[in-house]
Formats: sequence, C-alpha cells, structure tokens
Amino acid sequence: MNKKFQEEVQQDALGRLISALKVLPGIGPKSAQRMAYYLLQHDRAGAQILGESLQFAVNHIGHCRMCNSFSEFELCKTCSDDRRDSKILCIVETPSDQLMVEQTLSFKGLYYVLMGRLSPMEGQGPKELGFDVLMNRIFLSPFDGRDPVSEVILATNFTSEGEATAHYLGEVLKAKGIAISRIARGIPVGGELEYVDAGTLARAMMDRRPLGS
Repeated sequence: MNKKFQEEVQQDALGRLISALKVLPGIGPKSAQRMAYYLLQHDRAGAQILGESLQFAVNHIGHCRMCNSFSEFELCKTCSDDRRDSKILCIVETPSDQLMVEQTLSFKGLYYVLMGRLSPMEGQGPKELGFDVLMNRIFLSPFDGRDPVSEVILATNFTSEGEATAHYLGEVLKAKGIAISRIARGIPVGGELEYVDAGTLARAMMDRRPLGS
C-alpha cells in the first residue's frame, strides 16, 4: 500500500468521524473537527470506550412497553416500581423531560413519553407520535393488576408545539371522562423542561391546574 493511498484512507476515516460527530446537537463542523482531533491525539482509549458504548446502546436500548421511554428491558425501572401511584399519569415530550420531573422528587406517579410533540411543519401528527398507543396505555390499564389511570398531567413544554399537543390531548381525554391537569406556568413561556431548575419544576407540578381553567 503506497503512502498516497494510505493518506487517502486515513483522511476518509477522519472525515467519517467528523461527520459522525456533527450529528450531535449544537456541534458544527469546527467543533466536530476539534473533538475528533482531541480524541485521536489525546484520548484514544476514551474514544474506544465511547464507540463501544454507543454501539452497545444502539443494539440494546429499546422502549419500555408501559411508558415508551428508553429502557434495556421490557419494563423500565420506574414502571417496575410497584410503589408508584398508577392512578396518575404524567405525559412528557422526551426522556430528558421525564428525568427533570423525577429530579424534583415531587411526583410519585407514572409517566408516558411521547418522544416528540405535534408539529405539522415537521410531519409530526397524532399518528406519527403513536397517540393510539397512548390511549391504549390509559384505557387498557391496569398493567399487572395496578389501579387504572384516573388523572393525566400534561407536562409538555410551553412552546407553541407543546401547547398544541397539550390542548389536543386534553380535549380527547376530557371527552372520555379522564381528569386532566396542566403543570403550572412556573415554567417560562417558550421554555423547555430540560433546562428548567428542579425547584421551579417541582412548584409547577404541585401547582398544576385542571386544563382549561
């Protein structure tokens, strides 16, 4: 293998690494390039662990059959906990939002993670978000002999898409006789739960109100 060919192969591998790093949120070409050079120059062992961990996660992490969040098992740790109040279901947009609510230590019910929000511009409608699965989760309860859902807390973000999602779900569920509440506006308008401090989010959970009031 001549030197020129080796350099082309190396450049292709480096280019693929930089392109792969650019898929991370907030990482542009320059940042991806710096990260790639750092890993190759200073921490190849760390890069190896990172690659193996990503591959393992992709191959082994799926969705909890009960809450739709990420899980290695059929039921995640939260849904497997029979001490949780199965009568209260908190609906959030992402696993990051679920984690934020959990960190407030103010909610002892169960969750359902939409993995998105209604956004026609992005082609995300009720079908794409699997609202039929959510309705089955609510109305085909109880799971494993637990109490059926009697209250749904809508904890979508206070963005236009999050509000539209909460409104849509609220109207559907109210028509079916489910008590609906919305987390209070301790969360800034346009804010996302992932970036809100735990104290503010805890207060929003405690001060939740019936939807439409």
